[in-house]
Amino acid sequence: MNKERKIKGGVCAAEGFVAGATGCGIKTGRVTRDDLSVVYSEVPAVAAATFTTNKVKAAPVRISAEHIRPGRARAVVLNSGNANACTGPNGLADARAMASATAKLLRVKSSQVLVCSTGRIGVPMPMDAILKGISSLKLSRAGGTPAAKSIMTSDTFAKEIALEVTTHDGHFRIGGMAKGAGMIDPNMATMLCVATTDAILSGPALRTALRESVEDSFNRITIDGDMSTNDTVILLANGASRISPSPKIFRHALDIVTRALARLIVEDGEGVSRFVEVEVRRAASKADARRAAEAIANSTLVKCAWAGGDPNWGRILDAVGYCGVKMDEAKTDIFYDDLPVALGGVVSKTPVKKLRQIAAKKAFRVTVDLKVGKASHMVWTTDLTEEYVRLNLGE
Repeated sequence: MNKERKIKGGVCAAEGFVAGATGCGIKTGRVTRDDLSVVYSEVPAVAAATFTTNKVKAAPVRISAEHIRPGRARAVVLNSGNANACTGPNGLADARAMASATAKLLRVKSSQVLVCSTGRIGVPMPMDAILKGISSLKLSRAGGTPAAKSIMTSDTFAKEIALEVTTHDGHFRIGGMAKGAGMIDPNMATMLCVATTDAILSGPALRTALRESVEDSFNRITIDGDMSTNDTVILLANGASRISPSPKIFRHALDIVTRALARLIVEDGEGVSRFVEVEVRRAASKADARRAAEAIANSTLVKCAWAGGDPNWGRILDAVGYCGVKMDEAKTDIFYDDLPVALGGVVSKTPVKKLRQIAAKKAFRVTVDLKVGKASHMVWTTDLTEEYVRLNLGE
């Protein structure tokens, strides 16, 4: 029987991984906190990644996609404070320079270094400070939490997790860190995630596991309906544990990590006061179920109602009705947690007071039963508050 237990260490929990962080003053020119980090496998590693589907892709996304094609990587260099997006040829040169400087520090090939950036779009990178910071980095097994903190932007806390998985052959470890709080919407969000494992996995197995796990975690979250230019999820597997888990066992462990990080991103959304799980059941197709769930989760009217603790089911039904899925208003039921708010497209007999008590909670579930098929889809989302507007007024 396999057992999983949470352990400390984040991206450094797995054997053979180290990390480090430093401050460069990337955003303001003044060093007030760490804003640059490196995660490194001390031995060769198999690598997989998923990137933003936005047609406007940041320079680090383009360089990382190029470097990861052979399916191997040794390190990831990350920065906050500047997205290095919409920066033209100079931005591409800067991303390459970050990879080269990191490679020099670690004595590996620059093609073995992946690059991640997050922050303001359209601003040139302060490369003198960044290159100086990379050259001064000190990496250790204790570097996981500092690395997780260094990639925060509007995040209010560092997001990291690690597991030890015991099998009949021994144990392997998997850990991860992520950032994200605003401009969050599938496919993936304004988010960076680096995960590491000491399990032995082939390239195809690693790519399949990551793609499927991302689909069931980071691709199921939305805060504001805006997709980023920098979204990146990277997974490195160095085999240091000498354990080769079955695809099923590894996928289960990876799902625990990615779903935990995805949930933390939503819970830490900009100005968020409600965490809402939206599930659409018995839709005509998987695509319809997803489209309806995301229409509800991204509706400004619905999200504002939730911010006020209002279980406004009419706005939910309206969102399902306009999103283009197959539905019959007279068949549709809507629930808050397990209490019906509408049955057959009309108001239920559940006392409004009870429904308001649910909508006032910090976390609750909304279920829409379309009764036209067998497909379902779940999305994690939030409300929309005045604080979100304040945080996004610009600088």
